Amino acid sequence: MPKLVVIGGGAAGFFGAITAAEQGLDEILILEKGPEVLTKVRISGGGRCNVTHDCLDAKKLTEFYPRGHRSLIGPFHRWSVEDTIAWFKKHGVTLKTESDGRMFPVTDDSQTIIDALTQAAHLGNIRWRTHCGVTAIRSQKDHGFEIDTSTHETIKADAILVATGGTRMKHARIPAEELEHSLLPAIPSLFTFKIDDPRLTDLPGVSVPHATIQVGKLSSSGPMLITHWGLSGPAILKLSAWGARELAENNYHFTLQVNWLGNLNSDQVRTVFNKERMHHGARKIFNNYCPFEGMTRRLWQRLCEQSHITNDDTWAKLTKAQTNRLLENITAAKFQVEGKSINKDEFVTCGGVPLKDVHLKTMESKHQADLFFAGEILDIDGITGGFNFQAAWTTGRLAGLAIQERLGAGT
Repeated sequence: MPKLVVIGGGAAGFFGAITAAEQGLDEILILEKGPEVLTKVRISGGGRCNVTHDCLDAKKLTEFYPRGHRSLIGPFHRWSVEDTIAWFKKHGVTLKTESDGRMFPVTDDSQTIIDALTQAAHLGNIRWRTHCGVTAIRSQKDHGFEIDTSTHETIKADAILVATGGTRMKHARIPAEELEHSLLPAIPSLFTFKIDDPRLTDLPGVSVPHATIQVGKLSSSGPMLITHWGLSGPAILKLSAWGARELAENNYHFTLQVNWLGNLNSDQVRTVFNKERMHHGARKIFNNYCPFEGMTRRLWQRLCEQSHITNDDTWAKLTKAQTNRLLENITAAKFQVEGKSINKDEFVTCGGVPLKDVHLKTMESKHQADLFFAGEILDIDGITGGFNFQAAWTTGRLAGLAIQERLGAGT
């Protein structure tokens, strides 16, 4: 009988199991419903694996988590970004920091991270089974648990670590629900916006380095990308995370306001227009050049076109009506969002086990002894940039330490 069964073969589950094993616990088994383990690790960051983020201050780090941020200060002090970097370095992986703070293996290959985790698991004599989901789970009166699997086995365990990821699928909810844990509903947290608007037509791939966007009282800023279905990029994903519940309540139909220049307001943009009129009045607006750094010629021409500016219009002849329309299209363009688009493999949800039901020093359930949680099964989610993986490493680590302390006497 395994001492510990980990349900879910993702980052949090593996790290929890490895932590317990490195501290001396033996007889650990990971159950994974899918055909392979560490799937999200493999595909994250475009196949490079965004391991964590170079934010070394625990309190500041929590600001990147729409759900869980106030509760994560303590856990991040106990297992920090620096601890994550050091652990991977000890296991042969050097991480590099990119200009936006995201951290990747220097190999730019997620297989490097998978190899480090699986090798550490092998060294700890951790076993795992794929194509082995959990169909039922029962707490035993005297001690431990019984787990029924999709392979028609019943496995007994002294302790369970639930790391099934987001709870949108029934199989991910079973371990928590059958052990009498209520779950907050799973709602998409990172998604792009579906927009059908002539201002975006034929512009897929066009990006701006710093846009500011707003939906009601929600706002966000950062790089933004036009896609064939609408708008994406860090600014969009950030707003989708912070506004996950509110946007869901509106059934993903709402008005989005965009400032394509981000840090320039309408008065500042108007000043640029006036300088062009004074110093380059004979220049044609549409076909000459864009006076704003970072805005591509294609986007500039589209915004001019939508502002009724023709090929023959010069800065000197720009009318008040044309000026106001161009100002609005640049700094306060309104788009009707009519849905969301997600990558099903990198899907992140908010919801799951409420943090008030978990001891945050150990990740153990307050309702059921020897039941632990880690990763996205908890109501924790971060914005894009390595934050969700850092939460997985931290919660997995704390759970693994607590499990070994509970079960590892004499190992």
